[in-house]
Amino acid sequence: MAMNEQHDGPLIAAGIALGVGLGGFVDGIALHQLLQWHNMLSSRLPPDNLVDMKINMMWDGLFHVLTWLMTVVGLALLWRAGGRSDVPWRGRTLLGGLALGWGLFNFVEGLVDHEIIGIHHVHPGAHELAWDLGFLGSGLFLVGLGTVLIIAARR
Repeated sequence: MAMNEQHDGPLIAAGIALGVGLGGFVDGIALHQLLQWHNMLSSRLPPDNLVDMKINMMWDGLFHVLTWLMTVVGLALLWRAGGRSDVPWRGRTLLGGLALGWGLFNFVEGLVDHEIIGIHHVHPGAHELAWDLGFLGSGLFLVGLGTVLIIAARR
């Protein structure tokens, strides 16, 4: 490796993991808890009685465990990247990784959970597909934004 060779991969990886975790938290906190538009299993097990609501809450909790673990992984990767002299600390690179991770979360979770297995939808009922497509679109937008920020930081 050349003396001054720099590698932004570790910072991007940390940003992606943090973006997946934090994006999942935004989804779970905003859509599941505050707005109460859906729960993890609400299309398969509508939460219209106490038992089904408790089951949905448990699955929402497991979802939050996963997002918490991704955030911890992201922090560990960020810590490791911070200890390397060959990793350039650029805000745009980290922000790009965060946007990329959040976008990947929205797109993959939206495609799998909303469209393929259909365990829930963003906002069930009227215009359900439009809400789901908007969520997928937000994922693609964030992936594009993250990519642009990472490329801009390398210049």
